[in-house]
Amino acid sequence: MWKWLKIFLGPLLGGVVFYLLQQSTQDQNMSITGGVAVWMAVWWITEAIHIYFTALIPITILPFAGVISMKELAPAYMPEIIFFFVGGFLLAFALEKWNLHRKIALKLLLIFGHTPKRILLGFMFTSYVLSMWILNTAVVMMLLPAALAVLTQISKSVKQGFENLKTPILLGMAYAASIGGTATLIGTAPNLYFMDFYNSHYPDLEPITFSGWFMVGLPASLIFFMAAYLFLVWKYFKQQPELNLNVDYIKEEYRRLGKMTFEQIGVAIVFSIAVLLWFTAKDVSVGAFHFKGWTHIFPEPKYIKESTIAMLAAFVLFILPAKNAQGHLLDWEAAKKIPLGMIFLFGGGFAIAKVIGITGLSNWLGESLAFVSAYPPVLVVICLALFMTFFTELTSNTASTVLMLPILLALASNVNAHPMLIMMPVIMSASFAFMLPVATPPNTIVYATEQIDSKEMASTGFALNLIGVGVSVFFVLVWAAWVYGI
Repeated sequence: MWKWLKIFLGPLLGGVVFYLLQQSTQDQNMSITGGVAVWMAVWWITEAIHIYFTALIPITILPFAGVISMKELAPAYMPEIIFFFVGGFLLAFALEKWNLHRKIALKLLLIFGHTPKRILLGFMFTSYVLSMWILNTAVVMMLLPAALAVLTQISKSVKQGFENLKTPILLGMAYAASIGGTATLIGTAPNLYFMDFYNSHYPDLEPITFSGWFMVGLPASLIFFMAAYLFLVWKYFKQQPELNLNVDYIKEEYRRLGKMTFEQIGVAIVFSIAVLLWFTAKDVSVGAFHFKGWTHIFPEPKYIKESTIAMLAAFVLFILPAKNAQGHLLDWEAAKKIPLGMIFLFGGGFAIAKVIGITGLSNWLGESLAFVSAYPPVLVVICLALFMTFFTELTSNTASTVLMLPILLALASNVNAHPMLIMMPVIMSASFAFMLPVATPPNTIVYATEQIDSKEMASTGFALNLIGVGVSVFFVLVWAAWVYGI
């Protein structure tokens, strides 16, 4: 019964919004677009059907409604940025295929030491670093067996205080994965979606690039990472004795992996070159420092995007043969794991945003939100970031980003500040949802171990939600403003 209520709630509220807009604007297409957008929002929040199928609503409804033709709408589901997303996944799959990510993870864990605080830092830092380049779900799934094995070893030798050790390690690993994803454009889907949305709607402003995002995202995420670590230490380890704990499981697992293989070296080289090319593709200017990007050696530098580099790197991996196994460094079996649903989700967001712009709904929203110009821009940004981080507790960060960006676009036109300063901290906050098991896949995974109390996750996550908003707002308003010369 509840399932059917959720299904009917979407079109019902969409119909209400359609009627209200029709009465207010007398514009049929604008009203239909607003109703469809609310329908999608309700289904994304309630998960009445899978969020990936909800993203197909525009392409199945709007042509029939006469709002936009299929020929115009279909390209929105496969824009250029999708290939950045696909290429990033293919590179990550190559790392996973040859177990290079696991070798890196275990080595990092061994570096940090054997005390409780160092073990926590080891798992968090490993999760943080890997999540910059690999889907955070995969990172936590990979680290979880090692974490549980180490915790089992510790429980055998340390009876008292063990409960205060497993909670921070599991929570810290999940939280660090979400934080690490904000450091790079390929770390999490909202970053990529925002880059394309921003660059397409503000072609006359300084574009967001891989290196430009990294110069803001890395220091912001690193500060938040350290704040999260120190908060967990303060909350769980202030009365914990400094013991040397047993981590033989990690040592044994690392020994079993052996030396670097030809395939691992090959993947590492291609991946490293791709990252270097991303950083150096476009011109970079920070203060008095100026760097000219390598794309200028080609006839049309503007034709070369970050997605071009990602697909080139993946193409090279498909070509290079493996030495100790049949096939190549990357094969079709790995490529088939690309999440088609995420592409639908991206496309649905691009499609509804396109129609919102074409029908004039974005202008109407901008006029309706003109009252925000009476408030200080910093207060507006803080309120939006707080709303975003708690809203994302209920839906995926990509879905919440898709829903919020058209509204942020309308708001930015009424706030006396650069649009990046309004939009970027809010989008970063979409990845900072730590309270509920359903908020992010990493939260869900560690909660499923049944080693964490939901109240404990909620209380710890609430504090980190607030810290995350503070960090994202501060770094964008101060640091990003300097980096981009705003």
